[in-house]
Amino acid sequence: MITPAGGTRVGWVPSLMSRVTSVAHASGMTAPPPPAPPSVDPPDAAWPPPPPGPPARPALRRSRSDKMAGGVAGGLADYSGIDPLLWRVGFVALTLAGGTGILVYLLLWVVMPAGPRRSGDAPAERAPAAPALPRSPVGRLTLAGILIAAGLLVLVARLTDWEPGPRPFLGVALLVVGLGLVAAAFVPGRTARGGLVALGVVLSLALAVASSVPWADGGGVGDRDYRPGSVAEVRDRYALNAGDMTVDLSRIDVADIDAPLRIEIDHGVGDLDVVVPRGADVELELDTGVGDVQVFDRGSSDGGYYPGSGSGPGVDDDRPEFVLTIDHGVGDTEVSRG
Repeated sequence: MITPAGGTRVGWVPSLMSRVTSVAHASGMTAPPPPAPPSVDPPDAAWPPPPPGPPARPALRRSRSDKMAGGVAGGLADYSGIDPLLWRVGFVALTLAGGTGILVYLLLWVVMPAGPRRSGDAPAERAPAAPALPRSPVGRLTLAGILIAAGLLVLVARLTDWEPGPRPFLGVALLVVGLGLVAAAFVPGRTARGGLVALGVVLSLALAVASSVPWADGGGVGDRDYRPGSVAEVRDRYALNAGDMTVDLSRIDVADIDAPLRIEIDHGVGDLDVVVPRGADVELELDTGVGDVQVFDRGSSDGGYYPGSGSGPGVDDDRPEFVLTIDHGVGDTEVSRG
């Protein structure tokens, strides 16, 4: 035993340590061995992994979130990736073309199952408001294109003998609106697509009405009053696009008519009044659209042969003095004697 200079005994420390070690070995309390390094097994799958396949296409179902009438257009948009606005415009175009758009839409409504309903138990978290996008110039450019196209048509009509009716203007304007809707589907930004759709519907209805009306070349617009006093002053054709028109032939002397006067009357929109001499035999061919028809106080008629009244020359001699062909679109039609 060693005693340091201070007189303190330290020899018992190694002895105590050896006894603690002996007790630990006797009771089996030995330190565990270090863990073995993890073994690296070869992967079962091939390396490198195969490329991922194409994304799964969603099922064709009617949309419950993007719908105006049944969700057919929204479901087609989810399935094809095409903007639903274009699908709706297509259905409207088919409807105006021949009425098939409504039939196709109803058929898809029946065939396509409804999409999954959103769970309304848990309140949806309110998404943060997205920053407002800048307004797209498509709407302004579309209106500018309509004005430019209409101006070009007017310029061509002024420089040439072409006298267009309303159908070319409406058709070109509808074409420009359609191009604007297509551009709005691909150009980012806030667009006035609702306004363009409304404008397209109005133009389509106007074009449908204009197509059903017999617009005459060179007819013009405004009231017209024709009163020829002799056979030489009678025209072969009287035309008017819009406005009231009167063709008074009552001042013509029937005795001066050597051959039947064949007169064509084309009238678009407005009232039409045709007056013939009292003693003239008239052969009438009449084609009218919307409006009342009165022929020689006999009510509505599609035309025929009408002998003159009285006992003047040429009355009811089976040879008409006037052969009238009337094509009238919208308005009242009256054929009478002076």
